[in-house]
Amino acid sequence: MDADGDLVHGYWLTTADANGTVRATGLLGGLIGAHTVRRLELPAPTMHPALLRQLLLPVVCDAIGVPRTRQQWAERFNRGRFSDAEAAQLTEYLGPRYGNRFRLFDDKRSFAQVAGLEALNGETKSAAQLVPSIASGNNVPLFSSLTEGDELLLTPGQALLWLLHAHCWDTASIKTGATGDPQAKNGKTTGNPTGPLGQLGVTVPVGRNLFETLMLNTPVMPDGLDPADRPQWAWDERSVSLGWKSPACPEWSSRPAGGLLDLLTFQARRIRLFPCETEQGLRVHRVIVCAGDRLVRTPEWDPHTAWSHTAKPKAGQPQRRPRRHVSGRSAWQGLGTLLALELPVGGDGPYTSVLLRQAGDLWAERALPEHYPLSAEICGLEYGTQSAVVENSIGDSLPLPVAALLAEDDGLRDVILQCVRQADQVGRALDNLNNDLRRASGGEPLPREKGQRPSSRFLHSLDATMRRLLTGLRTVGEDDDLLERAELAWELSVRAAAVREAEALIAAAPPRAVVGRTEKVNGKEVVYRSGKAIGIFHKKLAEILTQVAWQGSGDEKAAA
Repeated sequence: MDADGDLVHGYWLTTADANGTVRATGLLGGLIGAHTVRRLELPAPTMHPALLRQLLLPVVCDAIGVPRTRQQWAERFNRGRFSDAEAAQLTEYLGPRYGNRFRLFDDKRSFAQVAGLEALNGETKSAAQLVPSIASGNNVPLFSSLTEGDELLLTPGQALLWLLHAHCWDTASIKTGATGDPQAKNGKTTGNPTGPLGQLGVTVPVGRNLFETLMLNTPVMPDGLDPADRPQWAWDERSVSLGWKSPACPEWSSRPAGGLLDLLTFQARRIRLFPCETEQGLRVHRVIVCAGDRLVRTPEWDPHTAWSHTAKPKAGQPQRRPRRHVSGRSAWQGLGTLLALELPVGGDGPYTSVLLRQAGDLWAERALPEHYPLSAEICGLEYGTQSAVVENSIGDSLPLPVAALLAEDDGLRDVILQCVRQADQVGRALDNLNNDLRRASGGEPLPREKGQRPSSRFLHSLDATMRRLLTGLRTVGEDDDLLERAELAWELSVRAAAVREAEALIAAAPPRAVVGRTEKVNGKEVVYRSGKAIGIFHKKLAEILTQVAWQGSGDEKAAA
């Protein structure tokens, strides 16, 4: 990348092809050759949606337009790559039209920054302020390779990625007051929300290559893009009547999203990067991060989040609110949300993302191949103490049978959700067994939300099994016999894993658990002993894993 930080032609984007060969490319080369890119090499799971939303997707949508019908979407997708005409549109967009606006260190119009931004106190901060995993200010991760006193040198490419990441995921901590911002007081700005993605349960559909991923993340819009909707690098083309502040100035405003392009490239911070020359070349070592635009409300057409639907919301609250991912759970444990294709009728519940619903509709119209290997990536940040620090990062990916996203046919979806419910129910049965053994041994049950529970180990042991199941169900089609065998194989795996965990719990119980003890529960005497606890567990296991239980009873009758 040159001294201006040319994003269009500079080699800052690291990609890997189907053979695993890693290459560096620029924005234009990466998009035109997107069909050859198997994956993007990025430093964190939360970087993928940030790069998609802040740069790749809005460039494609603005340059060549969004499909207005599913047929148009299918025609573009089935070509498997950008056509010569679309490549020419991208080249013109990133060349004569806007090419000079994609420069990281431009003196007058630096990309996604405020050129000449200054702090009221005249200070700059370490580039570590952009990287959540490195100690900076109040954000002090438990395992950080650097302290705040160490100098962090970011290559221009790294600095760009973390710049985009900050616009999407930055914490809600107090921000440096900017010179020229009338809302800054005492050298700082308070009341900042997290970046827009920090308030969502981000879900990104992923295809076999970057081109397919871009298409899967492109919504079909019957009316097309609003002509007044502009990305952040074309802010000067927005109507002045809106009264919104330019993202290239230190002032900011609280406002709604003006359309898809505006939402994707929303500038939640005012930032300036400071480069320096080193022996290794140009590096970014200092930054200023100030308050930026505040999104009044996440629109219901945001493509990358699932929702919590409330039948009777409180006054002033919307019916649908973004549904965040739960820390400490695998993605498949949240399939109940990812596969929630219909709004709950007369009650509260989850509702899946716009793009996953669209994928099911496209598959129904054969716009997607019958056995298409769709994957879903989920990611998020878990914030602590008034969302001012990052406590945990959430990132996972799982294969997703597209047929399960078909609203009109819930057979496959019901089977998948039943498998998830079974795993959860067996996990709870193991926790109950553990509590009963603790009582029989003279102890007390584990306090709620404290200590390591057997269900956590058990569910972790099922992770690979569930992923194999989901991969296999991609090709099950209408073969009911194959689906039934898959269900049985799943139940057998669940039962084997549960019995192993139960046996480990029994082996760890002291001898006194055999004799047990008696307690009064709600005025009645209840006997707790290990033998009784095991009997209750196996009875519950048979009630949950019905196919295995039925097969076992059939074998016993045959033997008799």
